[in-house]
Amino acid sequence: MTRKASPAFLEFFAGGGMARVGLGEGWTCAFANDFDPLKAAAYRANFADAPEHFHQEDVWTIEAESLPTADLAWASSPCQDFSLAGARAGLTGGRSSAFFGFWKLMQALNAKGRSPDTIVIENVVGLLTSHDSRDFAALCQALSDEGYRFGALEVDAARFIPQSRPRIFVIATRKPAAALAGSSPFHTRAVKAAHARLPAALQADWIWWGLAAPHPRNTDLAAMLEPDDAVAWNTPDRTQALLALMAPAHRATVEAHLKSGRRAVGAVFKRMRSGQQRAEARFDGLAGCLRTPRGGSSRQTLLVIDEGQVRSRLISPREGARLMGLPDTYALPGSQTAGLHVIGDGVAAPVVRWLAEGLLEPLIDSKSASLAAE
Repeated sequence: MTRKASPAFLEFFAGGGMARVGLGEGWTCAFANDFDPLKAAAYRANFADAPEHFHQEDVWTIEAESLPTADLAWASSPCQDFSLAGARAGLTGGRSSAFFGFWKLMQALNAKGRSPDTIVIENVVGLLTSHDSRDFAALCQALSDEGYRFGALEVDAARFIPQSRPRIFVIATRKPAAALAGSSPFHTRAVKAAHARLPAALQADWIWWGLAAPHPRNTDLAAMLEPDDAVAWNTPDRTQALLALMAPAHRATVEAHLKSGRRAVGAVFKRMRSGQQRAEARFDGLAGCLRTPRGGSSRQTLLVIDEGQVRSRLISPREGARLMGLPDTYALPGSQTAGLHVIGDGVAAPVVRWLAEGLLEPLIDSKSASLAAE
């Protein structure tokens, strides 16, 4: 199979470079940007070639003329205004409007005949329904206007790593793609409903990307954790206060694990339910969705039941990095808050690798593109 030696990509809103980690060594990052100082520092700390291509700059100030030609553009634009936990300001929101800063660059490149043939836009699931799906339709219209066909996949990172992290991936391309279309478990009810609400003209540009499910995940939350004697634990009083916030069903689950005599590890979030703060625990081997310290939910807590005791502590940045599929060699900021800020805003690297293997690399591969000719 003929393969371009090293396809090039542009990574907008790069954060700590997790999409780059996922794409892997076979790809060349020709350009990356992020305006956040903490994320920019993390990117520079992890990629020796950052001085050659990384720009700590707002996307609105980037000039299209400065962008190199590339095969792929990846954009994980700020998701706060799409989040189901947020105010749902949509594409007109102050943060998610950064998407249009990215899109003006794609339009400018297209006008000069050198825009990437393939684009990936990653965001929270709320993108599909924001403003009664008008925001999603606007995104699809923008892609269509520039000559792209497109489709969406809803992928929960829990299929790859022990963290529940559902995200929408819109993959748009000008490449022939018939051989890559088909059924997929990632055509969820939400994706099908969003497609059904699109105007007929946009439905005609839709591609049902035919990605099969990955191999079953073989790790759980407990496998990601530091040794018990290497971390700081909450005081017994703080743990009891956490248990007191649990509804009866969650407290009963804790008691059942205590009685079993077996070690159990759970993830706990504090949430508001009917105007009352509650602690909710899950013991299914998954962490809840990691968020930045200033995100819509409180910082995630771990609950460890062992030898007749219940202990609690906050998740560490290194553990969070593992839950994003990052190697222990990934350099994290020095402080807990900064580390979680970088990690909580990222994309799960194994999901990116799976998309690259199943879609992005076949689209770029010349033989696959020939087989897919429509």
